[in-house]
Amino acid sequence: MPVTDFFRLPPPGQQPFAKAFIKMQGLRNHFVFLDCRTAPVPSKSEVVRICDVHAGVGAEQVITIEAPRSAGAIAFMGIHNTDGTQAQACGNATRCLAWLLFEETGRTELLIDSLGGPLHCRKEGEWDVSVTLGPISLDWRRVPLSRAVDTTHLPLASGPLKDGVALSIGNPHAVFFVDADVDIATAAPGIARDPLFPESVNVGVARVIDETTLKLAVWERPGMLTEACGTGACVAAFAGRLRGLLTGDEITVNLPGGTLLVHLLEDGRAVMTGPVAFCCAGYV
Repeated sequence: MPVTDFFRLPPPGQQPFAKAFIKMQGLRNHFVFLDCRTAPVPSKSEVVRICDVHAGVGAEQVITIEAPRSAGAIAFMGIHNTDGTQAQACGNATRCLAWLLFEETGRTELLIDSLGGPLHCRKEGEWDVSVTLGPISLDWRRVPLSRAVDTTHLPLASGPLKDGVALSIGNPHAVFFVDADVDIATAAPGIARDPLFPESVNVGVARVIDETTLKLAVWERPGMLTEACGTGACVAAFAGRLRGLLTGDEITVNLPGGTLLVHLLEDGRAVMTGPVAFCCAGYV
């Protein structure tokens, strides 16, 4: 049966569980999915508990599958951070959700609604999924920033992180290029907390390997070093080409959790492709 049929199985009668969940990961970016198409969305406190590896299932985000909000979409994706706040975009979560919906519907292409806009997803293999993200914007109001600055050369620094690029791909990013390994947990929080970013920011630290390859690590909102970040991979590839550090449209991005392929489109969008994996299912 499709794995999403698990959402519709009643919990064991002898156990007082309320919600079925499915857990998936994309490049060790791990998410708990809840089917809220006919059920309430969890509260902030419930999200915090579910994400807590000691008290709940453990996740970097809780993803709610909700009824679609636009014509042509198959579902709306709610993205809930570990502190209960909502995010506008998450590329790896989108790919995992698309895989679940491919299994449920038998389709190989579909559209998912999100706060960051509609997301086109395609099945590229048994466990490989692509998602089209963007458009990527350098407009300081879109990032957003608290004041107008040159987003291609940010006027702030934290330790070795200097001369960054601020971008939006539905969520805010600041990308910094370095020539050597950096203690990201020490340097990135100073950027993320800077008043220039009223909604905080995902901080990408990128190292150019060659003209079509990046090594990337990302300090994510609300404050953690993640194994992978799909939107971060897309904006890092975009920023690298903007700076003239990368050439071509196909960029390989190596993250701690694995490798993503980013194809930069002429209209400012990016197609991000990579693997997903099923972890487990249960009740919370």
